Amino acid sequence: MKYIDYVQLNPFQKLGYNLKNFFVNLPANCGKVFKAIGNFFKKIFVGIGKGFAGYFSRFAKGDWATKLSYIIMGFGNVVRGQVIKGLIFLATEVLFILYMIGFGWDKIYNLGFFNNGTIGFNEEGWGQLPNGRMGRVEGDDSMKLLLYGVMTLVIIAIFIAIYVASTKSAYKAQQAKAAGEKLPGFGTEIKEFFDGKFHVTLLAFPTLTISIFTILPLLFMILIAFTNYDHSHIGKLFSWVGFETFGKVFANTGAASMGKTFVELVKWTLIWAVLATVLNYILGMVVALMINKKGIKLKALWRTLFVVTVAVPQFVSLLLMSQMLDVNGGAINVLLHDVLHWTPQYIDFLGGDPWVARITVIVVNIWVGIPYTILITSGILMNIPADLYESATIDGAGPVKSFFKITLPYMLFVTTPYLITSFVGNINNFNVIYLLTSNLQNSNDLYQAGYTDLLVTWLFKLTMNSQDYNFAAAIGILVFIVCATVSLLTFNLTKSAKNEEEFS
Repeated sequence: MKYIDYVQLNPFQKLGYNLKNFFVNLPANCGKVFKAIGNFFKKIFVGIGKGFAGYFSRFAKGDWATKLSYIIMGFGNVVRGQVIKGLIFLATEVLFILYMIGFGWDKIYNLGFFNNGTIGFNEEGWGQLPNGRMGRVEGDDSMKLLLYGVMTLVIIAIFIAIYVASTKSAYKAQQAKAAGEKLPGFGTEIKEFFDGKFHVTLLAFPTLTISIFTILPLLFMILIAFTNYDHSHIGKLFSWVGFETFGKVFANTGAASMGKTFVELVKWTLIWAVLATVLNYILGMVVALMINKKGIKLKALWRTLFVVTVAVPQFVSLLLMSQMLDVNGGAINVLLHDVLHWTPQYIDFLGGDPWVARITVIVVNIWVGIPYTILITSGILMNIPADLYESATIDGAGPVKSFFKITLPYMLFVTTPYLITSFVGNINNFNVIYLLTSNLQNSNDLYQAGYTDLLVTWLFKLTMNSQDYNFAAAIGILVFIVCATVSLLTFNLTKSAKNEEEFS
């Protein structure tokens, strides 16, 4: 369809045309996403291959000192005058060997690779104590052993990186000596980290903290998904089970099965994420337009009121709303039934009919979420060129047409990354759902969940209530895959990605 034909369509025809194009192009766009993912892993493997090639190439071209540096880290640097740098490499090697001998190798051994997949060896039970008497024998803690094992694997990976860097440093020092260049001293190299390599210095601490508090727990959580660590293995040894946990997540074997619960909550999570994102975005933009409209008095006051609303901690507002919506004398039920006599009885907003509860949490989310959208969109709305609206008015466009032709396209162009992050945030919107419905009983038709639960709140309940840690970890991985795929696919289809520099 040509552009001139497209602009003559009414809004519903345009919606149908865009939806048709979306689904027609969906396989190709999904293919692009998976191709990009494949290229990413291809680059990783190619990089690893080049690293091995460079490693052996340096060894082949190196002299005796460089070759010996492959066994004794830092030897080539010490021989060529970089004593402190070489000793640091050597100390790193010595400390790593001592760590592996005294602690690390035992933790790798206990990961189960040599024990039929069981993490640890000794089961807690009745047996012979070290003093020869019979008694309660303390068993291995698989959870700690897995954590120590992951930590050791990370340390090994870090050491390998330092080891490769030491071989590069030795070969670089050899080349500099052969070229008659003066090698930089340790003080000169340190000064470089406050000058040309200052970005490395600034990023060192954040990278370290992210590795310790984010990457390490993330690896631990991913590995838990491939074990059978659940409520029946608390205080006992648990084992590697591969993808068995993921199979059980999708298994539909009863009225309150894991598979039925997963499918039901996936559908509700996606419905919730779409409605919570779109309604907050559109309604917040409309309110912002009303505030910015010419002729509206006390604009600063209205903006201040919304800022004050945002300043109130969200959990306080949500807990208050939970009490106001309570079926046993909540303020809203008292108002509707006792004061206004609009309802024949108290309404169970959150624990009765599933769809009534779902609509209620969506409405509450709109109430707490609109102020954020107003603050984000207000500044952008004021930056839309006024001549666009003047031209539209001259051409006979009314307020509604100007909104859909100018305001909404401009806002979508600028705020698409915000919309994507909002969508992902709503998929993982723990606060609204949990704080509103935490005092409700789980549904008998679902496994450890209620009909208003999202995947993230279900994950929390599986962890805290039923101790099904492996299922919670598997669901966390699946949620990440869904969020990552939707985010990449959606962003790459938008004008924000295709045409970053101009709006048309």
